[in-house]
Amino acid sequence: MTETTTVEKVVTAESSRRAAQWMDIGNLITTFSPVLLPFWFGASMFIYAMNRHHPNERVGHHTQWAAYRFYGLIGIVIPVATFFPVEIVYYLVLWAVLAVILIPWTIISLRKIRKEQWHDITYTKE
Repeated sequence: MTETTTVEKVVTAESSRRAAQWMDIGNLITTFSPVLLPFWFGASMFIYAMNRHHPNERVGHHTQWAAYRFYGLIGIVIPVATFFPVEIVYYLVLWAVLAVILIPWTIISLRKIRKEQWHDITYTKE
């Protein structure tokens, strides 16, 4: 016979707030250091998978919007940069344009996360 035991778990408000910021912080770091882009591209998928279905649904919401911003802008790079000449100037201009879009948007998001009221979440796990 199988007995099912349920355990109540608590996710603190601070933990939820921190988890909601991970994707945005990674986006900022990668924007300031484009060399990290391939690493962040992979790591961001892991963070998205972890936090999108977080017990606190606000964490998933903020993670999803940070992913929309990052993947949407990076998705522009492939079709646009395909037609660039070999000179690095074109890539630097594209990076600057993406940074001008992503940095303020991400900072606004981080400020929203900080100002938002976070509460401890209790959930049951089998």
